[in-house]
Amino acid sequence: MARIFLRSGKGQITVNGRSFEQYFVNESARAVVRQPLLATEMADKFDVIILASGGGHTGQAGAARLGIARALLEFNIELRGKLKQLGFLTRDPRAHERKKYGQKGARKRFQFSKR
Repeated sequence: MARIFLRSGKGQITVNGRSFEQYFVNESARAVVRQPLLATEMADKFDVIILASGGGHTGQAGAARLGIARALLEFNIELRGKLKQLGFLTRDPRAHERKKYGQKGARKRFQFSKR
């Protein structure tokens, strides 16, 4: 989950009180977060404050991307066509599958022995 706050500024991004580069050490995660800002050419017009929790860094980056895209729509509804076309307004529907009883995990089974 990620909460996004857009403020007019110079393009600085902070995540959970830390700098963007310090929080997302993986370059691909940083690129994912920046995608909606670069696509709409608003990267240098807003300071972005991200409060992320749950999941891993990749999941938090995807949640931040969705949140930034939705926040940009609140600012300017005319950006919807471009953001929708690039797929930034679609939530990732995948979720954790629960462990099943009598098994080792959600899909993994104990080794079968015929004799």
